[in-house]
Amino acid sequence: MGLRCGIVGLPNVGKSTLFNCLTNGKAQAANFPFCTIEPNIGMINVPDDRLIKLAELVKPEKIVPTTIEIVDIAGLVKGASKGEGLGNKFLANIRETNAIIHILRCFDDTNVTHVNGKIDPVYDKNIVDIELQLKDLETVTTRIQKVEKQATSGGDKTAKKVYEILLKIRENLEKGISVRNIDIEPENIELISDLHLLTLKPVLYVCNVDEKSVISGNKYVENIKESIKNENAQLLIIAAKIEAEIAELESFEERKMFLEDIGLEESGLSKLIKASYRLLNLETFFTAGPKEVRAWTYVKGTKAPQAAGIIHSDFEKGFIKAEVIKYDDFIKYGSEVACKEAGKLFIEGKEYVVQDGDIMHFRFN
Repeated sequence: MGLRCGIVGLPNVGKSTLFNCLTNGKAQAANFPFCTIEPNIGMINVPDDRLIKLAELVKPEKIVPTTIEIVDIAGLVKGASKGEGLGNKFLANIRETNAIIHILRCFDDTNVTHVNGKIDPVYDKNIVDIELQLKDLETVTTRIQKVEKQATSGGDKTAKKVYEILLKIRENLEKGISVRNIDIEPENIELISDLHLLTLKPVLYVCNVDEKSVISGNKYVENIKESIKNENAQLLIIAAKIEAEIAELESFEERKMFLEDIGLEESGLSKLIKASYRLLNLETFFTAGPKEVRAWTYVKGTKAPQAAGIIHSDFEKGFIKAEVIKYDDFIKYGSEVACKEAGKLFIEGKEYVVQDGDIMHFRFN
């Protein structure tokens, strides 16, 4: 689908360690700044118990989960908006993502150096926020200069509207307020979407803690919670070190026992993937048959013909109807035939908005 989350943060906060766990890839994780230079890209399976339960009923030849794309981006330092460190590359890479996973170091460990020489995740967060805000301020100011004459001459209503929106954004950025936290109507956001503003992207703050803090957090996590209470953002607690240990275990049973031993029902990585999925405003529909049970990703609000097009473009072009069974009904009755007999298979047309968990079969010409 082309939607991706970018993992960002200061150097040495655990970005590449988490990325390695997510992808079992080869992203280098080392105790020095800038060990990640080129962005590492990984396709991550999205854990979904519904897929497994459907497969248990249908007994297909194969099971295909849906995926999201995660990018591990080089660490940022103060002055990035002016090109310091790997700033220009960092900002260019993050511009190409749709959402931000901001990793914050929330643990003490004298064996792991910190780029600023102290552990203060709120300070770290502000460094990244300010650099992104400064870059957005530069972008907005440049656009204001281009549209000002056209907007103030009175003839172009759209240019006038864009000009007013940009002035509002600039005023807030100068106060240190990210664009996502400014009250702007969605239709007005569309008017400036071509700017690809960095602080407009949805953000998930991930507090990387030590093992003893993974359940209830610590003082660093509480400080972050306080600092983002007025932000339009999410927060997740995770222990990268624990996740790395879990990733080394061979079997699902071993991983489950490990989690139970430390008092967790679900791994932090599983929570992170699901949170990233929601961050991108994504949902899942399913197709289920003897050949395969498969999960498909779509953007929330997608209508049936466009959902059909996710499977194959010909399905959208020749769309006639969609046969829809709700997930709960399929689980209750146990099969497509039983759902049909119970009146739980619905025929939907072109205006049907797909719902998370729908099991769908498309009729097309």
